[in-house]
Amino acid sequence: MGKTRTKLIDDSVAEEKKPISQPKPKAPKKEQDSLVAKLREELGIEEKREAKSEPVKAIDEVERAPEDGNMEDSGAQQIHSERPGRASGALRPDEPTTTTKRKQKPGKQTKVRSKKYQEASKDLDKSKSYPLTEALETIKKLSYSKFNGTLEAHINTASTGIRGLVSLPFASGKKIRILAFGKEADASGADLTGSDEILSQIEKGKIDFDLVITTPEWMPKLAKVAKVLGPRGLMPNPKNGTITDDLKKAAEGFQGGKTEYKTEPKAPIIHLGLGKLNQPNEELEANIKTLLQTIGKTRVKKVTLSPTMGPSVKLDLNSI
Repeated sequence: MGKTRTKLIDDSVAEEKKPISQPKPKAPKKEQDSLVAKLREELGIEEKREAKSEPVKAIDEVERAPEDGNMEDSGAQQIHSERPGRASGALRPDEPTTTTKRKQKPGKQTKVRSKKYQEASKDLDKSKSYPLTEALETIKKLSYSKFNGTLEAHINTASTGIRGLVSLPFASGKKIRILAFGKEADASGADLTGSDEILSQIEKGKIDFDLVITTPEWMPKLAKVAKVLGPRGLMPNPKNGTITDDLKKAAEGFQGGKTEYKTEPKAPIIHLGLGKLNQPNEELEANIKTLLQTIGKTRVKKVTLSPTMGPSVKLDLNSI
């Protein structure tokens, strides 16, 4: 046998590969359009034109009018109506509410009156100002309390800070309990005599008196209970005659009908009782005239009289 012939294959000699066909260059867009048009014309195909859809505005842009007010209300309403499945002016669940409810200012609420009050005031002319005598007779008729009511005066003044003492010629007969502090407290005629023990009771909140009178030397001790007496209007004050050197004269004056009047802390109005409704009209008239003269007619703007239970009437100041 002869030698076996081998054929060496060189890596450098590779199989012939077919050349990759390069993509034909595309025709320009104008040429493509013309070819497509020509082909459709030969085949008889009609060209369908697609309407360009306008870009949809965002919901926030549609529903919320710009601040400068260029969007008209009619246009906004038309957009709302064209949107299906949505009520006009309705908001999406995830859309924040742009409007907030304004808190209404608390107005003057109508006071609820009882049937007895309404029955008593049905024939009353509230716009009328009554002369003093007629006003008192009307108040006594309008009172519907089962007990002997009090004649109350409600006086609108020109300013706040008005206070003083008035001695009514015909007191209502209500006896007030007076507490007196000082050397002559026992002989002053007061109901109670002040002491350190009573001060400790007052500090604990025990109040069984209507008025406190004292001499000046006791004021430092009374200052310790000022937080108890002050809010109740019982703290002695030289302006109302409850701080004095003559305790007996002060006690007799208050027991004889001397009354303190003062405006409310934050309102120019005085509330004061002037007697009982079973007193004669002459006595009640005298009390009213004395009070207005003491306050000063120039500082009085309006006076309203009323019973404890019943409607009030306006007083004609020219009749006094």
